[in-house]
Amino acid sequence: MYETILFEKTGGVATIALNRPKVLNAFNDALHEEINSALNEAAADDDIRCIVLRGEGKGFSAGADLADVIEGDGNAAGPDLGEYLRKTYGRLITRIVSIEKPIVAALHGPVYGAGLGLALACDLRIAADSAKFSVAFIKIGLMPDAGVTFFLPRIVGLGRAMQMSMLGEALDAEEAHRVGLVNKVVPDESLEEETAALAGQLAGLPTLALWRIKQTLHNSFEADLAAALEAEAVGQTLCGYTQDHKEGIAAFFEKRDPAFIGR
Repeated sequence: MYETILFEKTGGVATIALNRPKVLNAFNDALHEEINSALNEAAADDDIRCIVLRGEGKGFSAGADLADVIEGDGNAAGPDLGEYLRKTYGRLITRIVSIEKPIVAALHGPVYGAGLGLALACDLRIAADSAKFSVAFIKIGLMPDAGVTFFLPRIVGLGRAMQMSMLGEALDAEEAHRVGLVNKVVPDESLEEETAALAGQLAGLPTLALWRIKQTLHNSFEADLAAALEAEAVGQTLCGYTQDHKEGIAAFFEKRDPAFIGR
């Protein structure tokens, strides 16, 4: 069904693997379309309660396929990169953030440029020892895109984001963990197992509550205290009527582990 991704659904978890290993999973139009399609399929499936994004081959993603961007444009002056972004990364990053389910990025090897933007848009990030992170755009005379200017300073702080963006420096996995860019670092050989464990844990939690956490934390950067408190009240009203909340309360009083169903 897909040519540039691998897509599977197992035990409440959907896994989307970027599958252009010969070009380090660089993004072309087909990859954009197929990731969006798989995300929509996972979002619409009530049995899926967590999504994993990962890369095949030697790394997660080296970013945009520059040859594809340039060759796909008939303008003698070169492509309008702004229009390219609006129809590709703007759409993809917005979709990742808007999905009402947690998304985990499993990262190894190069996580560069727009590949970094994709990883930052995910809710949690787990990195293998081999992972290397670089904003990279400055090396080809561009500013960061794919959501990097939004997510990076929020995750690592303005000073470090400015340093990474202006100098194009690469961070190894341990430094990325130290500055908060990733949530956990594991040996390469354990990445698949550790990712499955994290995704399974998220898939077993109350899905609506996770969505409200995701939504309100993102919105909190643009809200004042009063708006944040109101968002908590609105979200808690909705969570309070879920079957998972009722199960959580019952399990608390019965002194047992809850069995959440995602509803």
